[in-house]
Amino acid sequence: MKHQARRPLTALAFTLLLSSGGATLAQNPTLAPVDRTFMEQAAENGHAGVSAGRLALTKARDPKVRAFAQRMVDDHTRVGEELRTLAAAKQHDIPTEPSTRQKGQEMVIAVLSDETFDRRYLHQMGVEAHKAAIPLYEKTERESRDPEVKAFASRHLPALRGHLQAAQALKAEVDAGPGAR
Repeated sequence: MKHQARRPLTALAFTLLLSSGGATLAQNPTLAPVDRTFMEQAAENGHAGVSAGRLALTKARDPKVRAFAQRMVDDHTRVGEELRTLAAAKQHDIPTEPSTRQKGQEMVIAVLSDETFDRRYLHQMGVEAHKAAIPLYEKTERESRDPEVKAFASRHLPALRGHLQAAQALKAEVDAGPGAR
């Protein structure tokens, strides 16, 4: 008798464990996994770009780095709003902040000062972040099952490439400037 009484509790505990350990985002089952993944990662990337850009606006010494950071805040905020609208139309919840990994990366550069911050921000959030984002958008442009998600990726891919080029050029300039080692 005791054994049978445990089954409902075990089943309840298992159900609670599954529900609490799963994703906190509502997933639209009609969207292909490539489209869901894209929207979620693009949202996290955008939030990371805005957050790190705001940090750079307060910490960067070089006015050109601050101008680049402002461009990242402006562009990623605008694209993020468009992505939220798209996700809402698809009835799919997307993240509202950077990933844990991205937050950790920002914390690493947040403790830096002087030109070291400028160089690390440009490398990490300008060059490396955009190098990682571009293949995500390219894959979505090729493999998306949803025409609106595909169009979103295609529409914003040129700007990401432009951000990468601008970051690389500015990084080379800052690396060659005073204080470079």
